[in-house]
Amino acid sequence: MRTGFALGGDDGCIAEARHRAAAFLDQARNDHHLPVAARSRDLTQLVVSELVTNARKYAPGPVLMELPVYGDEVEVIIWDSDPALPVAQAADAGRVGQHGLEIVMAVAQGFEARREPVGKRITARIDLLDGCGDIAGPNPQSAEWDRTPGARSRSRTWRGPGSPACSP
Repeated sequence: MRTGFALGGDDGCIAEARHRAAAFLDQARNDHHLPVAARSRDLTQLVVSELVTNARKYAPGPVLMELPVYGDEVEVIIWDSDPALPVAQAADAGRVGQHGLEIVMAVAQGFEARREPVGKRITARIDLLDGCGDIAGPNPQSAEWDRTPGARSRSRTWRGPGSPACSP
C-alpha cells in the first residue's frame, strides 16, 4: 500500500501534507485492516510536518511526498530540489529553532538523506504499532550514524534500534 503526491510549496502545503498522511493511515487501518496506532498516526504527521517544512524553507519549487507501508512501518519520503543534505546538530536546549531533524530522528526507526540526480530524497521510517514503549533516537554525533564508504557527500543513514515486539 502506498500513496504519493506533489505539493506546490505554498503556505498551505505543510498542513495539506499532514492531512494527506493522516488520511492515508486512516485508510490503511480502516480499509486494509493494518494495525495503525493513534500515536503512530500522530508521529507520522509530526515527521511529515518537519520534513515538508524543511523542504519548503530550503528548496525552491515543488516538494514530492510518498508514503509506502512495508510490514509494520510506514516510510515518509520527501523529495525536494536542493541537493544539500541536512545535518543534525548536537542537542542544545538554548538554541532557538532548527530542531526539526533532531525531532524526526528521535521518533523514527530509521532515517536516510540521499542526493538524487536532481535534489535530494529524505526517508524516515515510523513504526505503525506504536512502539509499545520508549523509542530512543540517535545522537547525531555518535557511532549510530552509518556512513558507508564514499557516502560522505551522497547520503547519510541512521539505523535505529528497531521496534520492540508488541501485540497490535
